[in-house]
Amino acid sequence: MSKLILFNKPYAVLCQFSRTDDYQGETLADYIQQKGFYPAGRLDKDSEGLLLLTDNGKLQHKIAHPDHKMSKTYWVLVEGEVTDKKLQCLREGVELKDGITLPAKIKRIASPYLLWERIPPVRYRKHIPETWLEMTIYEGRNRQIRRMTAAIGYPTLRLIRYRIGSWTLDGLKNGQYREIKGI
Repeated sequence: MSKLILFNKPYAVLCQFSRTDDYQGETLADYIQQKGFYPAGRLDKDSEGLLLLTDNGKLQHKIAHPDHKMSKTYWVLVEGEVTDKKLQCLREGVELKDGITLPAKIKRIASPYLLWERIPPVRYRKHIPETWLEMTIYEGRNRQIRRMTAAIGYPTLRLIRYRIGSWTLDGLKNGQYREIKGI
């Protein structure tokens, strides 16, 4: 029977269990002590939120592989007030160096209800507004959300993955995890 760990990854934690000569900061091993679990997908060091880990290779493939197009929802803080026209660009797919993205589901939101303080804090500019977006995508290219918002002229300041498939961050504080058995 497979097991799954839902982990609310903090900012600046590397999605691997070992340190390297190049990186001596926090890793998954600083939070998760269970052996035999491996990340099903990744979040870059600068991103926060839901990371799934499993002890089952087939489940890991089903979650992470782009062929399965498992939806992922992110809360994205961008610099500037995003126009409706630019949101429509994301809904239709945007051109990146590695091709056009699949259409995203996107809407403006208020500050997310599960928001925690980020350390270090996000830079704040008094005279430049910010916009929170909720984006759902169906692929997982490297740094895709950041590249998509940059492509329409709005740099990402903070990126939190809220949902993968039917699993969410609900009930998980930043740095906490929950194990689900019998998947």
